[in-house]
Amino acid sequence: MSGNAATPGFRDYDATPRESVRALYAEKHALQTLALAREKEAEFGPLSRRRMSVWEAVQGLSEIVDDSDPDLSLSQLDHALQTAEALRADEAPRWLVLTGFVHDLGKVLCLFGEPQWAVVGDTYPVGCAFAPEIVHHALFDANPDVRDETLSTPLGIYSEGCGLSALTMAWGHDEYLHHVLRPHWNTPELEPALAIVRYHSFYAWHEQGAYRRFMAPGDEERLAWVRRFNRYDLYSKADVPPDWPALRGYYEDLVAEFLPDTLSW
Repeated sequence: MSGNAATPGFRDYDATPRESVRALYAEKHALQTLALAREKEAEFGPLSRRRMSVWEAVQGLSEIVDDSDPDLSLSQLDHALQTAEALRADEAPRWLVLTGFVHDLGKVLCLFGEPQWAVVGDTYPVGCAFAPEIVHHALFDANPDVRDETLSTPLGIYSEGCGLSALTMAWGHDEYLHHVLRPHWNTPELEPALAIVRYHSFYAWHEQGAYRRFMAPGDEERLAWVRRFNRYDLYSKADVPPDWPALRGYYEDLVAEFLPDTLSW
């Protein structure tokens, strides 16, 4: 697959036959408040849940099907491999292939008992008005933050040009994995990888152009990397699973190059 070709028919939330998708967003949009995000950050941010290898997390992905995805009913391990193999086929840098392989590892939150509405789906800032570009925007009517005089304004608790890193994002697998990987990828070379992990589900920003009022120096470069990655994350999806046993050796070497044997989760 070439990452330069856009395949039509993806992310069609009106046409999907998967009834779980709208049901998940109804819960997600009603419950993802600023208070909830801060609560989850305090609960999971210290990374004191357990010590676990990447491979234990990968095994966990093989047991998860994302209820928010209108395009794919394969496991999240299959999706990770499809993304990474598409990048590898286009001779992407090794760190970027690895990012494709691990970008959804944060979904292991489901294995810790977290409901999918607090793990998967598009993400967005909380603490300011929810942009109309967010999928199923009408479902935010049930969110108490939309009736708060401050949290329902375009800037909310933030300031123009404050930078994406200053925003509190809806809690989910992106924010969680960013916490997990940041201690190990704290180098200029891997800063784009952290941006991809943190913002790849922020479609209203990188696909629809919303929330640009918050961008600061450096965020345009992050946007370019996330957009590059998105072509592979989205358009590599197919109903045929990759051959994991045949590919595992390659990914074992790749993970060992960039990450330690065990991580704090």
